[in-house]
Amino acid sequence: MKKFLNYISTLLIFVFIVSVQGQNFFYKDPLSLPEGLEEIYLKGLNFLCQRQNNDGSWKLSSYGQTPGVVGLCVLAFLAHGDDPENGLYSTNIKKALNFILQNMNKENGYIGNSMYNHAFATLAIAEAYGVVMDDRLGPALEKAVQLILSAQKRNQFGGWRYSPDSNDADTTVTGACMVALFAAANAGIKVPDESIQKGLEFYKSCQDASGGIGYTNSQGPNTIRTGIASLVWALAKQKNSNEYKKTTEFLEGRGPESIEEAYLFYGLYYLSQTFFHYKPIYWERWNSSNIKYLKSIQSEDGSWNSNFGPEFSTACALLSLALNYRYLPIYER
Repeated sequence: MKKFLNYISTLLIFVFIVSVQGQNFFYKDPLSLPEGLEEIYLKGLNFLCQRQNNDGSWKLSSYGQTPGVVGLCVLAFLAHGDDPENGLYSTNIKKALNFILQNMNKENGYIGNSMYNHAFATLAIAEAYGVVMDDRLGPALEKAVQLILSAQKRNQFGGWRYSPDSNDADTTVTGACMVALFAAANAGIKVPDESIQKGLEFYKSCQDASGGIGYTNSQGPNTIRTGIASLVWALAKQKNSNEYKKTTEFLEGRGPESIEEAYLFYGLYYLSQTFFHYKPIYWERWNSSNIKYLKSIQSEDGSWNSNFGPEFSTACALLSLALNYRYLPIYER
């Protein structure tokens, strides 16, 4: 018996060492954080914490009253790795999730009034499911996923657009929906492979010879849309595909300054994930530039702002930094 227990102990130690070595593939020291990151992140979280309304929303702008932006704020809290049940921000997380669930259509599972709202809210539910004690989350996630899947079935392009009944598709809404599906699958919800493949086929149809991705077709590719597509291929475990490799060639050498100013924070949110999944050298270069850039434009109260309001901008800025913590399941490689 003693020999058996010693064998088990040795085996567990071996598994632990292999696991840690696997995590260290991209980072020499996964416990170390870039200088200044924690200060920047906590200032942003405290801004969101102090400005939240009792109903769980944020009313600094009209965007803060939408389930999608509330969902992004939930993700920003969860991504820091604090205890969502008893931690410093647990009340903020629970109030925000309650707001999302109250804005879900009980019959068909539609959250908010657009597929952007629905997708980001679904992503938040998926990441909260399993770490937040709320019996409503599992059934809500299943309903939300079914709405995404049924919307795709009605779409002739195999993608998504603004409405569940839309018959056209674009690469930004499609990206939001597909990332939500990947997160739901990680949480144990059944997502058919056929749905993922149809989404990837739509992206293929929107890729031009340079590797860039257009909006509704291959015309006019830009950095953000190409970053979204690259992330989708990475999450689909398709990094060996020619399509994925072409997106990375298109994006190589680009930094935060390459993002269209009007959509800066939206771009930072996606492109940080994109480079995180790419080669370590490009991620480290991007991450260093992003931290310095966001620190230089962060307001004294801890927020960031844009035409889409401080709630959206702050949540997206924080999530672009959150890859350094790697707590959210969707942020795993």
